[in-house]
Amino acid sequence: MSSDSPDTHEHEAPPLVLILCTGNSCRSQMAEAILRAAADGAVEVASAGSDPAGYVHPLALRVLEERGYQLDAPESKHLDRFLERPVETVITVCGNADQACPAFPGQTQRYHWGFDDPAKAEGGEDHVLAEFRRVRDEIERVFTAYGRGRADGRLRSAGH
Repeated sequence: MSSDSPDTHEHEAPPLVLILCTGNSCRSQMAEAILRAAADGAVEVASAGSDPAGYVHPLALRVLEERGYQLDAPESKHLDRFLERPVETVITVCGNADQACPAFPGQTQRYHWGFDDPAKAEGGEDHVLAEFRRVRDEIERVFTAYGRGRADGRLRSAGH
């Protein structure tokens, strides 16, 4: 077999799952980190926003780190960055992004799983932090289950 002959599906890039919200500063960032960990390489995961805030909220990073999740290079990105890429699945995590969501090349699935915006929490520091943790926990339940399902599907299709 020559080195440039096509291989089996083992070496294909995993499909892209794009998680969208409005600001791409809290919910979609948390979902990105959680899904990336749970899917264990079965999918490529990215997040973006319809109106990016321009930063990732420090409390989102803090509550992710509390659970051992990492974002390699936290960045608030515009969804336009992905319009030229094949996106298999789009998941919106807020109503505004769901309404503003365009169709992406290759998109075969779209889900809307809405979560409260912890950045809108009012009150003292302890209350706001508790809201970030509550939303993280809700996102973690949903995206861990989805990610494990994707990882299990990859293993079944590979014959393991």
